[in-house]
Amino acid sequence: MRRAPVVPDSQTNQPVLGRPAGTGEDAVGDVAAVHAALGEPARLVLVRLLARHGSLCVCELQAALPLAQPTVSHHLKVLREAGLVEAERRGTWVYYRLRREPLKRLLSHLVTLL
Repeated sequence: MRRAPVVPDSQTNQPVLGRPAGTGEDAVGDVAAVHAALGEPARLVLVRLLARHGSLCVCELQAALPLAQPTVSHHLKVLREAGLVEAERRGTWVYYRLRREPLKRLLSHLVTLL
């Protein structure tokens, strides 16, 4: 198990236990948001499709799932709010692309828990 490092307190300069890297409240909150967004099977399918194919429009994603277009759009909104996908408008279509960095942070955080 990783131990928290001993660091000097910023005000008293006395040694205190610090948090292991990547376990600050902000980092934990970000990881929790990503984890929650991935908790729905349809969203995992969307992430997998975007990982394999790069940029896809909503219509292409909807065609790959047995879901109505508004439902797919809702799932994409949740993924976008969690920082997992980016949206780009091209004419009348919106194309989505996977952002890999939040997934890498999630994996890194999960490894530190082991």
